[in-house]
Amino acid sequence: MIEFALLTLVIFLFLNRKKKKRKPCTLDGQLQELITQSTDATSIAVDIKRYLLNTINDNNNDVPKFSEAQILEAQRIIDRAGPVALYWMSDIAAQLATLSAAQLNGLPTNVEAKLGSSATPQAVVEAVVTI
Repeated sequence: MIEFALLTLVIFLFLNRKKKKRKPCTLDGQLQELITQSTDATSIAVDIKRYLLNTINDNNNDVPKFSEAQILEAQRIIDRAGPVALYWMSDIAAQLATLSAAQLNGLPTNVEAKLGSSATPQAVVEAVVTI
């Protein structure tokens, strides 16, 4: 009789245990987790946008690529946001590549309608990266 009670207790405890929430394995899952759980997702997005604009400005002003300051800023963003920062930057790069391909193929885009014919790289980033 005691064995039956202990077995019933073990089964009850097993069925009613709290399950740990698994961390998402994919970058999409990490992005979603960052957006839903983080209070500073907007500030991280602003940092990434500012980093892209600084890279464009450095390119226009003939600043050496892969400077120590740029690498340290990128490391700070990645330390703060994790792999999600890489995902966001890759997504922005993919949007810009799609925009360039559409323009080369003569397809009208909403960015072209917004900026007109006098688009600068900074204006394109401002139009594409909406926060």
